[in-house]
Amino acid sequence: MASSGRKARIGFIGAGWWAAANHMPALAAREDVEMTAVCRLGADELQQVKSRFGFRYSTEDYRELVGIEGLDGVVVASPHTLHFEHASAALERGLHVMCEKPLTTTGADARRLVELAEERGLEIVIPYGWHYKAYVQEAKRLLEDGAVGGIEFVACHMASPIRGLLEGGDFDASAGGTMEALFEPGSDTWADPERAGGGYALAQMSHSAGLAFWMTGLRAESVFALTSSPTSRVELYDAFSVRFRGGAIGTFSGAGAVPGDKGFQLDVRVYGEEGLLILDIDRARLEVQRHDGRHFRMDLREDAGGYDCLGPPDNFADILLGKSGVNHAPGEAGMRAIEMIDAAYRSAVSGRVERV
Repeated sequence: MASSGRKARIGFIGAGWWAAANHMPALAAREDVEMTAVCRLGADELQQVKSRFGFRYSTEDYRELVGIEGLDGVVVASPHTLHFEHASAALERGLHVMCEKPLTTTGADARRLVELAEERGLEIVIPYGWHYKAYVQEAKRLLEDGAVGGIEFVACHMASPIRGLLEGGDFDASAGGTMEALFEPGSDTWADPERAGGGYALAQMSHSAGLAFWMTGLRAESVFALTSSPTSRVELYDAFSVRFRGGAIGTFSGAGAVPGDKGFQLDVRVYGEEGLLILDIDRARLEVQRHDGRHFRMDLREDAGGYDCLGPPDNFADILLGKSGVNHAPGEAGMRAIEMIDAAYRSAVSGRVERV
């Protein structure tokens, strides 16, 4: 870990739409961070990013970047199917990693990244922005304290305004982030099955599933899945039935078809022996309903569920500097999400229940 007396030296592998619109400006704004090195393909685009954010080094070869002396951590924001290759290269050089979701595109690769980090005493942070909302952290605490007793059933649903992107069309690149976008989202990295690795489940349900697994501590054992691609080459809709280790069951669903002028929908409900917990993101609700009548409802502002763009990069920088020992979006949560999604994709093809 970097000491608190100097700047955290950070490199980027991947510098497309979201990295340049959010992660880079968020980190560049900190006085205790040095934007050390950046890697992306395309000489003109690479120079544009280097100049905008003041990177000291730039390269089109990620192997060169991870070999730079003195780096503390690397942000991996490359296309989904390259996450394992890039994150593992950084971890093997002893660097902490913030890896965009999905962590990887297969369960085996996700497990290997988590093992690598554990072997080397490193952290993997995944930019799951909702993990940084106070009431979401309270939901996790309540479950850990046994608010619903032993967990028996989980229902998790997410929907997003990204139909055009998954169909290979346009997307409003100015939406979200902390500054005006330098680049448009690359539609082939979302809508091309070979480059994206999958559709809505990888692109978005990796958020909701990561949240549900992080909150509950559950781990999928087997999955039966149906997916639908009515107007695209990758799936727009997902319906998973899941059995968890220990016997609990659950459902995970997703839809990439919310109208473009509307926001995300995300709802997690956890049922246990003693009651249920309701966590609603788009309607900002946290409630525990218990069979013994000891109910709880948190008083929340209407906008309390707004996505936290700054939480993940700030958490990553603080970990590098030793200012925080808490990783609110660890690789383990992303790994459990990918284990389930990998099995679900196999099930959608085979028509059978598939084991994780």
